This record gives sequence, C-alpha cells and structure tokens, in this order.
Amino acid sequence: MRKKAFKLSIWMLIVASLTGCGKENEASRELAVIPKPVKMKSLGGDFQFNEKTVIVVSGDDEQQIGVAHYLSKLLSSATGFRPEVNVEDNSEDNSIFLEIDKSITGAPGCYSLLVTESKVSVSAPGVTGLFYGVQTLRQLLPPEIESDVLFPDMEWKVPAVEIFDEPAFPYRGLHLDVSRHFFPVSFIKKYIDLLALHKMNVFHWHLTDDQGWRLEIKKYPMLQEVASQREETLVGHGLEEPFVYDGKPYGGYYTQEEVKEVVKYAEERFVTVIPEIEMPGHAQAALAAYPHLGCTGGPYKTVTRWGVFPEVFCAGKEETFQFLEDVLLEVMELFPSEYIHIGGDECPKTRWEECEFCQARIADENLKNEQELQSYFVHRIEEFLNRHGRSIIGWDEIMEGGLAPGATVMSWQGEKGGIQAAKMGHNVIMTPVSHLYFDYYQTDPEGEPLAIGHFLPLEKVYSYHPVPDTLTSEEAKFIIGAQGNLWSEYIKTPGHAEYMALPRAVALSEILWTPVENKNYNDFLQRLDVHKRRLNVLGVNYFKE
Repeated sequence: MRKKAFKLSIWMLIVASLTGCGKENEASRELAVIPKPVKMKSLGGDFQFNEKTVIVVSGDDEQQIGVAHYLSKLLSSATGFRPEVNVEDNSEDNSIFLEIDKSITGAPGCYSLLVTESKVSVSAPGVTGLFYGVQTLRQLLPPEIESDVLFPDMEWKVPAVEIFDEPAFPYRGLHLDVSRHFFPVSFIKKYIDLLALHKMNVFHWHLTDDQGWRLEIKKYPMLQEVASQREETLVGHGLEEPFVYDGKPYGGYYTQEEVKEVVKYAEERFVTVIPEIEMPGHAQAALAAYPHLGCTGGPYKTVTRWGVFPEVFCAGKEETFQFLEDVLLEVMELFPSEYIHIGGDECPKTRWEECEFCQARIADENLKNEQELQSYFVHRIEEFLNRHGRSIIGWDEIMEGGLAPGATVMSWQGEKGGIQAAKMGHNVIMTPVSHLYFDYYQTDPEGEPLAIGHFLPLEKVYSYHPVPDTLTSEEAKFIIGAQGNLWSEYIKTPGHAEYMALPRAVALSEILWTPVENKNYNDFLQRLDVHKRRLNVLGVNYFKE
C-alpha cells in the first residue's frame, strides 16, 4: 500500500510539474514581445476587447489623437468593430487609455503599459512612447488582429501584464537600396510598417547610384529621363566573366509627390526617412544625364552591372557643386530629417589624378593629395547643408583626408572607422559587413536565391553589440545606434527583399532596443516562433530556417 501511495505521489508531482511548465510556456508565448521589453511582469488574467471598448486620450494633441486612431483602425478589420476615440473621458471599465505623463522618466521613446482585466493604460512622457506602447499592445493580441479578414468568433484577449520599456539606442535603422533594383511605393510603405512594428525608427533610403537615379529633381529633368534608366541588366553574379546581360531596358523613379506621401506615411509611424544622394563616387547614372559634371566630359551611360567604377563627380568644377547644391535644396524640401546621407564611399581617384580641374583645385586649396580633395568635397557639402540646418551622414570613407567637423560616420567596413570617429567625438552608426549586411546568404547557398556571397546567419546577427569593448564609457556615448543594410544587386522583387531582411531585421530590433544583459538567443527564438505567426498573417515572405 505504501509503494502504491508513493508511486501515486510521484505521479502527481510529475503531472503538477508538467502542468506548471505548460502554464509557464503558455504565459511565455502570450508575452512573446519583440524587441523584448526592459521590464515585464505577468499579472494573471486577461483584458478582452469587444464592440463596447473605447480608446481614451488624455488631451487634444493632434499626434496623440493620431496614435489613438491608428490603434482604432488596427483593431477594426479582423474584429469587425472600430473602437471610438474619446478625449478626456473619465470612464474606466473596458477602456484603453493613452496618456501623456511627464513624470515617467527614461530614454526618448520610453513608455509604461498596464493591462488589467478591466482596462489598458499606455503612458509615456511623449507621443513617440505612446506609439511604441501601442506596438507592444499589438503584439500581445492574437496574430489574427493583423488580418484584413473578419474573425467573428475570435476572442480578442490581451494577457494582464505590467511593462516598463525604453530603447537602448536612439538610432535604430534599416536601409534599402532602390538604385540597383526599383521597388514600388506600396512596398516602401510595407517596409516602413515592418520597422514600426519592431520599434525601429529610421528608414535609410538609398536613392542614387551608378545603376540608377530614383528621385525626381525638377530643376534637372534629365535625371529622371536618362539617369533613372539603363539599357539592360547583368544576369548572374558580378564576379563571373564573361558578363551576360538580359537585353531588357530597366528603370523607374519616385515622383516628388510619391516621396511626400512616403515621408508622411513614415512620420505617422514615428519613422524618420533619411535619403542618400551618393557623392562624389557612385555617380555614373547622374553623369549619363549631365556629362559635363564628370572629369572627362563623357559620354557616359548608366551602368548595367555591379561594382565600383572610375567615373565620379569632378571635384574641380564649380558646376559640380552648383548641381549638387541645387539637388540638395530639392531633397531638403522633400525630407525634413535632421540628416542627409551623402554616401562618400568607394570613390576611385583615378579620374581626379588625371583631371586638370581637380589638380588645379588641389593646388589652389593647398591640399596634399586626392584623399584631401575628397575631404574638401565632403567639407564643402557639409557646410552647405549646415547652413540650411541639416547634418551629414557618410560611410566611413568620408574620413579619408580628414573628417568633416560635424559629420556622423556610418561604419560599414568593420568597426575600426567607427571606433576612430567615436574617439574623435563624432556620432557613429555601426553597420559592419560582418554582422549587419542582409544581402548575404543566411544558410547554405544550395537552393537559395542568388546573393552577393558570404554567410550571415540569424544567430550571428543577434550576437552583435554596437558598442566595442575598446571604447571608454565616455567614448561609447558617441555610438548612437546601428543599422541593417539591404543592397539590391541580386534582389529584384519585394518578396525577395522581405526574404533577405527578415527575420534578421527582427533580431536587429532587439539588439538596438533591449539592454544587452537582457538578451538571450534561445529566449529570442522562442518568441520569434510565436512572432512568425504574426508575420504570416501580415503576408511577409520571411526566411524560414
């Protein structure tokens, strides 16, 4: 009898243990938020949305009301009811409160979220934090909330939870190259939506390069008529000779009205759009339209394959700077961002070495060499943008010949340039090829779409921390964040772009938001497994390991 009782006790303990684990796993799946919040405590129970749920805002601020309507719209398609937005309503039950609370302290974008069985409260010192709190609330809802299809029998429950959250870094970016291959406005908006879902706040829009100029400039119509077009495109890999081409004309550009539409769309989602206008290199498409801006005078044509090419803007001609200033004036009208990205990378000096105008400029400005001529070029553009209240970002080659005084460095060749710039007191955005180039293969290339090469799996992305150990605590303050880059030489379609970017960009969001001591890759994978259901409903063609 004792043996039976003992066995029964052991069995009950095992069942209780398994039940407890099941509850813990269930709770962990319910709280599968990415990026992981700084502090999160399950309270037990649920809040349930229904047709009587209202959204209440604490004031009449236009942006705050905009966040409330964003949430109301988000909740409407799948549920079949659209919560009413009220201002200064004192009812407490069955409400979602969006409240500006200046007493909450934390990094810009911080918020607190409290879900009980009777109400939901999102509080933040600013509207940006309210928006991020809404994104967390969104991820606590069933993934079906993202659907355009009505789910009439679904229970729309949110687990009761208490959260305080703030970002680790102020710059949380994702890049897209539209120069090599052009992507429609509809996809650009979807890309921005994915940034917003993951609390990322910068969309770096690479608009010009040797293979295409993608932005309408009214003063220079040949940019859209000539520079946006190429006669054909390379087939296969750029390192495989002989080169083979498809024989098909290719082109596309964004009108200024389309750009305004994208910028407004991003602003409503608290994403800043930073345009990149490449200079002094990667300029051959522009030179095809305006050949007098090159050192040789052309003729030039928009490039049909990938790589680095010798035709660059002439640094010795005043017409070059007049053209670029005119272009940047129109760019600044379209993009209200503090930063304008000017590229500055991979600029061969061959033409400058042979150009009488460039050599005259070197002599007149008492420059030592062509590296200092590039620095002169960047300084001059920076001074122009500074006069108009803007700052520059450039790839780490802008450090060649001396770094412009207020420049922010985007360190892509590794961390060395970023470390050097931080030690000099310049802001740095880390984007090293080793960890954050999403055009690299993410698994065995066999059976994968063609990529530029190399191997960057999800785990390696997640392992990255933007602040190098070699920096002091004071120097580390100049690392303002990081960015994932998606170059499109081998990415022709929106679906392929999604496939290469996600879930690596999801991992990046956690790198940039969650304190490094809170990161855990296995925990991230568990939450990602749940999060993929949401991406499925959103119709995202992410890479599936």
